[in-house]
Amino acid sequence: MTTATATAVRPLTTHDAEILLDTARRTAEEAGVAVAVTVLDAGGHLLAFRRDDRAVLIAGETSTRKAYTALQLNAPTADLVDAVQPGGLFHTLPTALDRPLLFIAGGVPVHRDGRLIGAIGVGGGVPEQDHGFAEAAVRALA
Repeated sequence: MTTATATAVRPLTTHDAEILLDTARRTAEEAGVAVAVTVLDAGGHLLAFRRDDRAVLIAGETSTRKAYTALQLNAPTADLVDAVQPGGLFHTLPTALDRPLLFIAGGVPVHRDGRLIGAIGVGGGVPEQDHGFAEAAVRALA
């Protein structure tokens, strides 16, 4: 009889979350954009959050929902926008669940050794900017 052994993957730590948060905020600041950034662990629990003083208030909510959506679907929210349009694969998903999903670019899953360990969400800029800031943060963690 053979037994399969699972390789443990180091979870997303608060130190990792600070790297993600700081990189996203610094990248946004360099672009002249005030943002909110949310980092969730693999269980969807908040590890880090920061909203710049100049960011619109709703940016905090959108960053959190983008991170949650990216985590739950294990995909960048930028890749899911078309899926919720009429006729799309997930067209009814936003209304079928009582969950804070948001299909706007700016949420990106975080992987380590090919395993999902969390997600980052950025809100405050235009969707393409938010996606870029989140992607930059994930690259900095790698």
